[in-house]
Amino acid sequence: QVQLEESGGGLVQAGGSLRLSCIASGNIRSMNTMGWYRQFPGKERELVADMMIGSTPKYADSVKGRFTISRDNPKNTLHLQMNSLKPEDTAVYYCNFLQPPYMRGGPNDFWGQGTQVTVYS
Repeated sequence: QVQLEESGGGLVQAGGSLRLSCIASGNIRSMNTMGWYRQFPGKERELVADMMIGSTPKYADSVKGRFTISRDNPKNTLHLQMNSLKPEDTAVYYCNFLQPPYMRGGPNDFWGQGTQVTVYS
């Protein structure tokens, strides 16, 4: 099992910034992917950005140039720096931890509890 602890959500005015953090603990393997997803009311959860150890990050088109994902691998910590926030970024943001065999929904697919990000105009 892997436990994920998220922090950093909140309320911010459009154009502002927030930084989300996620700390993973438990049975962590040397290779894994950590990422951020978000969910709008009534919608499926969608990828915001993710990053496999040793690889370049992947971003959703809607956040490219505004959001930056980073990892501190020795501390098993993931960050998401969100700049130039827009009201349409308002959602619940979830940290995800996926390790081999990298099967979505499988026994090595873990989710945080979610943190609300609200951007007002």
